[in-house]
Amino acid sequence: MTGRRDFLISAASGAVLAAAAPLRARASGAGSYAAFLAGIRADALAQGLSPSIVGRALALEAPNARVLQLDQHQPEFTLTWAQYRQRVLTAKKLADGKAASAMRMGLLSAVSRRYGADPQPLMGIWGLESAYGTRTGSFRITDALATLAYDGRRASFFRAELMNALRILDHGDVAPENMTGSYAGAMGQPQFMPSAYLRYAVDYAGNGRRDIWTSEPDVFGSIANYLGRCGWVPGEPWGQEIAVPPVLAQSELGRGAIRTLGEWMDRGVTRLDGRRFSRTDIRGAVIRPDGPGGEAFMVYRNFSVIRRYNPSDFYALAVGLLGRDVT
Repeated sequence: MTGRRDFLISAASGAVLAAAAPLRARASGAGSYAAFLAGIRADALAQGLSPSIVGRALALEAPNARVLQLDQHQPEFTLTWAQYRQRVLTAKKLADGKAASAMRMGLLSAVSRRYGADPQPLMGIWGLESAYGTRTGSFRITDALATLAYDGRRASFFRAELMNALRILDHGDVAPENMTGSYAGAMGQPQFMPSAYLRYAVDYAGNGRRDIWTSEPDVFGSIANYLGRCGWVPGEPWGQEIAVPPVLAQSELGRGAIRTLGEWMDRGVTRLDGRRFSRTDIRGAVIRPDGPGGEAFMVYRNFSVIRRYNPSDFYALAVGLLGRDVT
């Protein structure tokens, strides 16, 4: 792993966008926006979706100019891990998280028992994705997805997600006007793309709807179900901060270099306080995002599960540290 990396600051969750291939096809060459929407409508009706719901969802007049602006001019920053940590794990984020988790620990514990994912990553993901449910995005999802399917950088992907959104609406989980999220189609408090919603969203509240917009039981249940089905092992740590000798070559580190803690100790790796690990048989990998002299972490198999939500080491580290510090 290199000492620096390009990190894209985006309103959309990388958790579910990661599945999309970066297709460059553009649908706009096929005709007018009205004709494009008519084609989507015909496909939806051919699949048996409700004509009234499809009509409401696709009552759109023109591509959303703001969506296109954001899609075409996403700011890209080169951040070190230290800069990213300072930007994301702010004092306010930690204070808000502690207050939020204290009020919801009973619900978090119950959800965790049902779906097999500990409270810590639930709070970490909730905090990073939507600032504990306070920043979920105000774009109508069908408007955003239709715009990107018509004239976006990944038209085929967004067309498929638009069809998924119509299936969700047809099921009655949310009204078209209330299906809101980011400009890139990530929805609700956990910022699920429609495909992830169909796969992982749950009705924990038991009212017949999977509401990731306003129902915290459904929000936490859906995140926990995501992690549990991706292989989270309850009770096991995601990782820990450690001390690594500066002379240990960066080429010996990285998520692919998995060794027992005993083998890492033979290379001079210790706990952050300099003490030896209590177990020698557990297997983990060392990541040192900013290279020699920077912070280092021992990461275990649950770290890889967090990366299923968003395939970024920076994101997974932030989720783990935030969840640890607020629960």
